Order: sequence, then C-alpha cells, then structure tokens
Amino acid sequence: MAEVKSFDLAVVGSGPGGYVAAIKAAQEGLSTALIESDRLGGVCLNWGCIPSKALLRSAQLYEQMLRATDFGLSAAEISFDWEAIVKRSRQISDRMMRGVKYLMKKNEIAVLKGRGVPLDKGRIRVEGENEQIVRAKNIVLATGACARSLPRIEIDGNVVITSREALILQHIPESIVIVGGGSIGMEFAYLFSAFGTKVTVVELLERVLPQEDAEVSEELQKIYRKKGVRLLTGAKVESIALKNSAAEVKVKNGDELETVECDKVLIAVGVTGNIGGLGLDEAGVAVERDFIKVDESYRTSAPGIWAIGDCIGPPLLAHAASREGIEAVNSILGRQCRYLEPELVPSCTYCQPQVASVGITEAAAKERGYDTAVGRFPFRPLGKALVMGEPEGFVKVVADKKSGKILGVHILGSEASEMIPEASLARWLDSTAADIHNTVHPHPTLSEALMEAASDSFGKAIHL
Repeated sequence: MAEVKSFDLAVVGSGPGGYVAAIKAAQEGLSTALIESDRLGGVCLNWGCIPSKALLRSAQLYEQMLRATDFGLSAAEISFDWEAIVKRSRQISDRMMRGVKYLMKKNEIAVLKGRGVPLDKGRIRVEGENEQIVRAKNIVLATGACARSLPRIEIDGNVVITSREALILQHIPESIVIVGGGSIGMEFAYLFSAFGTKVTVVELLERVLPQEDAEVSEELQKIYRKKGVRLLTGAKVESIALKNSAAEVKVKNGDELETVECDKVLIAVGVTGNIGGLGLDEAGVAVERDFIKVDESYRTSAPGIWAIGDCIGPPLLAHAASREGIEAVNSILGRQCRYLEPELVPSCTYCQPQVASVGITEAAAKERGYDTAVGRFPFRPLGKALVMGEPEGFVKVVADKKSGKILGVHILGSEASEMIPEASLARWLDSTAADIHNTVHPHPTLSEALMEAASDSFGKAIHL
C-alpha cells in the first residue's frame, strides 16, 4: 500500500458540500484532495436533485401541452416517450458531472478514486482498485446520506424501490404506492400522475409535506386530489407482499385495514447519514441519531476532522451543504465561521404547483410566544399568474407584530422556488415586512404576490 504526498485538506465525498469545500480550499491556497468512490457530484447531481428535476420539467411541459388550447394553440397527437425522457435526465446529469470534473482540474484539486476511511493522525485510507494512504492536516467528511427503509420491508430494487431506481425506470408504471408524503414523495407523485400513473400516497402524519405550513399543505392536498392522486394521511403501511411482479400493500387507515395493489412501491420516508463502514469510532468521531455530531464550526469530536452536509443531519439540502462546506473551510483557516441555522435555509419541493419556504411556520411562531401578524396574497388575481395560466396557490408571510420582523415566508405556486430567494435574503438580513412592502417589484411578475402578502401582514395590501 503506497503512501502518497500529504495535503493541507482532504475532502471525503464529492457532492455539493464536498466539491464546493474543495474548491473553496483550493482558492484559499490549500493543497486539496477530493476522495470519491462513485461519480463526481454525489447523489444530488447523479441520483437526486438534477435528474429528478429534469424528469419533473418534462412532466410539467407535457401537462402544459395537454392544455395548449387554453392559450389559443393547437397540437395534434400529444404523447410522450418515457425512455427518451429518462435518457435526457441522464444526459443532463452526465453534463453536470463533467462540469465538476472540469472545476477540479481548473482548481488543481487531486481527485482520488475510492472510498475514504479516516484513520488516525490525519491519515485516510482510500479503498479501491489502487488502495493508498493519504495524509492531510485537515479532513472534511461530506459523505452525504442514503434512503431510509422501513422495518420488515425489503427493498428489492425492482418492485419495491427507492428514488434512485425510480429515476431510471424502463417503463412508466400503471400504478404506484408512494410511502411518504414529504418532498421526495410529493415530487414523484406529481411526476407519475402527470404521465397517467394511478398514484396512492401513504403518509403517517396527518398531512403531506408535514414540515411545511399547514395552510400550504392543506391547499396542496386539495390540488392533488383534484388531479386524481389518492392521499392517505394519518395512515401506516403494515406490510408489502410481492405477487406476480407486482405488490400488495396493506395500509392501516384509521380503524380500517385495506389492501392496495400496484405495480411499484416507492419508499420515500427520508434519509439517514452515510456513515456506515467509515470506522468513525476508531477515528474518534462521535455519532448522534445516525448522523455525525458537529459543533457550530462544523468540527467533529476528533481533532482535525470536520463534517458537513447530509451526513450531519437536517436540513438535508444540497444548497445547505454547499454553504456548510464554505463555512467549514473558513473554520479550518481560523476565520469567522457562521453556523447555518436551519431556519435560514430555504426549502423547495418541485411538484406542480411548487412549494417553497424559509423561516418558521405560523404554528411554530405561536408556540414560541410570538404575537404574529400574518399576510396572504393569492396568485389568482395576479396578472402574471393569469398570463402564465398558473393561478393556483398563494404567498403567506408570518411576521412579528411588534417589530415587523419576518419570521417565515411560505409559497405555493408555479415558480415558488424562484421566488423564495428574496424571502431568504430578508430572513438572513433580519428584514421586516415593511422592507419588502417598500421595495419596488417589477410588474407584471409573480414576485408581486410576495410584496402584497408582506403588505397585507400590516393591513396595507393594495390589490386585495
């Protein structure tokens, strides 16, 4: 086993946290190695964010084509080619992966192929075809997360699948049961229903997207049910039996036990940190509830080892991991490190209509003792929404009545993910609802709904 040269920093994992940390370190003059056992870009670029959004874009465009006559257009024999849709998503992932590879070369980052296992005294064993030992003054663990499973339920990758298999299905299923009504579950529910699949979503809690504001979740449920998606909330999957290349899913819904037959079962009940087999105990890295434990500088319990991204727990978002990577490098350099509080991180669900939020919900604000001022503005009377043919949804602003400080912004609408950065900036800067009210927003845009909702929180909405 050969020992290669030492580095100032070795990053284990090349997802949006890992590769960004590596680039930041290289820009700051640190000799940097990036260790990856699979494709550059991690789950996000290859099996998550990017390919799933490519599929969702095809679904959205297909739905728009089906209602072309609403826009005075006509198109005969509208259809889709599922194989071509999946192929396009893979091509986009490949392009993004090549982009990361280019950035590694541009920034003179050594890319080492293999599984990185931290040892002691700044050593990492790179397990692969050419096993080697790397020395690093500092180590950043960015190993990501993997799909959770359910007790007594076997994921066979054929009938019972995770999101990874769902992204490359050879054929669109005639029916599917999606276990879990969070972001992943609702995105796939939209995707498959748009292409004609009979979709049933089983969610253990009382509403889908339970982490979102209750009004948003409840309105989205109404929209989905109108689309023909069956939502079983407050329900639990008791068992899954395979039968003739299909599945029988027993669901306990209240006092009733029913059997749902389907072609596929998608398990979408969240993720757990990729920490198995890393020898973290031997390296002295503490783990808490299946995630690596870090302090507010992203240091682990082991000297010289930091951790970022999904492997350290919520918010479990790619953009959070990227920022954590930058802040961890600041910490390594002895600079001020700003810990990324989950409430400052925007969350997006890319179904249609989209859901996006930042900050806390109205219920959470009241639980914390705030006297809240709440403003709402629907998209339906908004000129741009009508022009786009996307009138569903609304913007909700939750503010502190005394100070006017924005506590949370919640959006249900066609381009919610493109609107939330303004609200995220407002939360980051401790802005007030009046600050958004006083900011000139271009017309006609969907962003006017955020301005009007902020204005409504203190009774000054113009178009309401």
